[in-house]
Amino acid sequence: MADTPRVPSTLEARSITLGYDERKVVDGLTVTLPPGRVSVIVGANGSGKSTLLRGLARLLKPSSGSVLLDGQDLRSLPSRAVARTIGLLPQSPVPPGGITVAELVGRGRYPHQGWFRRWTPGDDAAVAEALRVTDTLSFADRSVDELSGGQRQRVWIALALAQQTDILLLDEPTTFLDVAHQVEVLDLITDLNRGSGTTVAMVLHDLNLAARYADHLIVLKDGRLAAQGPPAAVVTPGLVREVFGLVCTVIADPVAGTPLVVPVGRHHTAPVPAGAGTGAAS
Repeated sequence: MADTPRVPSTLEARSITLGYDERKVVDGLTVTLPPGRVSVIVGANGSGKSTLLRGLARLLKPSSGSVLLDGQDLRSLPSRAVARTIGLLPQSPVPPGGITVAELVGRGRYPHQGWFRRWTPGDDAAVAEALRVTDTLSFADRSVDELSGGQRQRVWIALALAQQTDILLLDEPTTFLDVAHQVEVLDLITDLNRGSGTTVAMVLHDLNLAARYADHLIVLKDGRLAAQGPPAAVVTPGLVREVFGLVCTVIADPVAGTPLVVPVGRHHTAPVPAGAGTGAAS
């Protein structure tokens, strides 16, 4: 008998308000992560991107509204069950002192352990594969403290991958990486999504990379939803000016065909060459 196709989990926020102490950062926001797709959250600094991700990961309790996992309030579910479904790479995580790369990545398997379920060859295989695809296998026995910022970031991504969750939340996964490794990591995340149907939501600062890799863009401004949808429908000169305060033209990326934001700037105000276009790519 053929295997039953896996139904991706659904994660959504309904009218959530999030903040710190008395400071409101996200205000009455409703978003749904399209199951089995890659969503990218963008916005200016301070717009609430990381705060929204923390709310979706149950690290931050909404002061109003709710986050639902497959229709159930996230806060009502057991922590281990949530950890088996939602993986998180937070912003600037701090490793325990003296821990090796392999040991840190192995912690991604903890949600799969239990009173009667110990470490198995399957756990070894999951850790080895996470190390391999993030190109960190060669320094698996080194202390995380010895690594460069870029190497350390790839190790944290390996930990998230080793968790093998249905939903993966990534807060600035390309931090500390040079351009080549940024593209490598985003290609890796895309492969994971396409190969296993993992639902991905990540925060990125680079709008052009976001437009290239996202199936679904979520654009925030001052803690509220400014726009959402496919990049080709969302990324326009008007939206970029409204949300980022940047005068630009938007052309088709010559490699990916996705929207490419070209800043104008005070010293480069010449008209766009004929045929380059000023709207989002179709």
